[in-house]
Amino acid sequence: MAAKIKKGDRVVVLTGKDKGREGRVLKVMPKESRLVVEGLNMVQRHTKPSQGDPQGGIKNKEAALHVSNVAIVDSNGKPTRVGFRIDGDKKVRVAKTTGEVING
Repeated sequence: MAAKIKKGDRVVVLTGKDKGREGRVLKVMPKESRLVVEGLNMVQRHTKPSQGDPQGGIKNKEAALHVSNVAIVDSNGKPTRVGFRIDGDKKVRVAKTTGEVING
């Protein structure tokens, strides 16, 4: 199955505490149907001091979101669903709202 959302895509959150906010996809985990979006769904983690981080303390980091809770942003800046189309010999992602090819 081809991926509808890929790393680097601009997405908008549809539900939850960050509803309506946009960001870039940093990581996609297809087996868990989850993804991490830059600067969204921030959580605090308590970390012990280590060699890499001698200070330790409370750190902020992005937590994973479920794929169904985000939508790709089209060229108009609106959330859109993703479809597929064959262009020549390539399968490409297409925005359902505008019909434009999503690069990436």
